[in-house]
Amino acid sequence: MSLPSTNWNYPTAVRFGIGRIVDLPAACKELGLQRPLLVTDPGIARLPMIAEALAQLEAAGLSPALFSDVKANPVGANVDAGVVAYRAGQHDGVIAWGGGSALDAAKAIAFMSGQTRPLWDFEDVGDWFTRADAAGIAPIIAVPTTAGTGSEVGRASVIVDETSHSKKIIFHPKMMPAIVILDPALTTGLPPFITAATGIDALSHCLEAYCAPGFHPMADGIAVEGIRLIKDWLPRAVAHGDDLDARGYMLVAASMGATAFQKGLGAMHALAHPIGALYDTHHGATNGVFMPYVLAFNRLAIEDKISRLAAWLGLPRPSFASFFDWILELRATIEIPHGLSALNVDGQRFAEIAAMAERDPSASGNPIRFDAAAARQVLEKALAEDVS
Repeated sequence: MSLPSTNWNYPTAVRFGIGRIVDLPAACKELGLQRPLLVTDPGIARLPMIAEALAQLEAAGLSPALFSDVKANPVGANVDAGVVAYRAGQHDGVIAWGGGSALDAAKAIAFMSGQTRPLWDFEDVGDWFTRADAAGIAPIIAVPTTAGTGSEVGRASVIVDETSHSKKIIFHPKMMPAIVILDPALTTGLPPFITAATGIDALSHCLEAYCAPGFHPMADGIAVEGIRLIKDWLPRAVAHGDDLDARGYMLVAASMGATAFQKGLGAMHALAHPIGALYDTHHGATNGVFMPYVLAFNRLAIEDKISRLAAWLGLPRPSFASFFDWILELRATIEIPHGLSALNVDGQRFAEIAAMAERDPSASGNPIRFDAAAARQVLEKALAEDVS
């Protein structure tokens, strides 16, 4: 099957296909942007694709600028600095370009560009998002260069609060980008580990959304198809980084994961968020490490659903056990670490991590109550590499 070039609207407007980045100037004009601020991270900012995009925008009569002061796990100070640059340049919209960190920072900058209250007043707690001036949220075009977080179709950003050393989710319905460009050609330069880590992140989104309690058959259907795409294409994308079909279908799967997880996430993310904040680990790889241990913890609540999923995926003797074995095999094939020691995480801060995990918003979506004691249990298993 060769990749199509097509457009769709679900949950936002998407331009999908090889070479679709040429649509960027037209996307800006469609949203009425004349002075877009392109936000990315320092590594991507140095790549030819950014210089080419800026030149393309200028050739179309636009006046873009570049902001790239974004950490791998973006912090509040990155957002503040971006807002200063946005206002100083009198920009009228944001192009969010890069992996999940760059997209999250860019979306937060667009959100905060018209606000007067501090960033943390908009954490995803209750109805705090109603504090925002919705009219002050700048329009966003998203251009993902990794197939992982799916932030390009999300309504939130994960930002590190350095005062509390915790990751906080900043949410508003209008933070969702208005236009997304999914161009597989922009992802071919990723090294195998980043392809694997971002891909397992997309899997964690689909899988936790599918397992989350509650009735949301649309999210479940999207999650299941996303998992199938990942099963078929992630190993190929890791082994053959220039395979545009594999890259394209992984971009779609990542967007599907973020669309599905409006239903909920779970213990993988509840644990990955504090560890990422405290140890600056790669978010996707951290989710991948915890995946089998969380599945084992949740088994009694999800066994029937996972057996149905195993059948859809065409696994032999469809069951929880066959699905679990596939997860272990996939992680080994794409070289996701099996335990916490590979992330340089020991047991010294487990009590702190467990307490943070219980407070994390993702914990509420876990199929089995995930309090500090449960978090400590999973942490100990992941440290000992005990999947029983």
